[in-house]
Amino acid sequence: DVQLVESGGGLVQAGGSLRLSCAASGFTFDDYGIGWFRQAPGKEREGVSCIASRDNSTYYADSVKGRFTISSDSAKRTVYLQMNNLKPEDTAIYYCASDYSKGAFICLFSPDYWGQGTQVTVSS
Repeated sequence: DVQLVESGGGLVQAGGSLRLSCAASGFTFDDYGIGWFRQAPGKEREGVSCIASRDNSTYYADSVKGRFTISSDSAKRTVYLQMNNLKPEDTAIYYCASDYSKGAFICLFSPDYWGQGTQVTVSS
């Protein structure tokens, strides 16, 4: 079975940094797009940043460009999201998600496979 396990969330002051990790198993890593979505209370789910491991193409939501960086390590079957200069508006549950052969633009779709989520809270 496809499994996605997130880690790295926590509580941080505005301006601080966190690095999220998504460990993947149960599928051919480079055949899938993988990325990060977030859900905050009262807001729609949004695609934050996604990556195609095959060619390292990426997608970023406008709200995180210049602050977040996504990367992929095929050998470790892990995708990372480095989050810098965090803002209170970034507070949400962050989910790792994947789908077959959709590339970085899975951020614009609803992927088939999801992790359990990790909470990110940014205080002001």
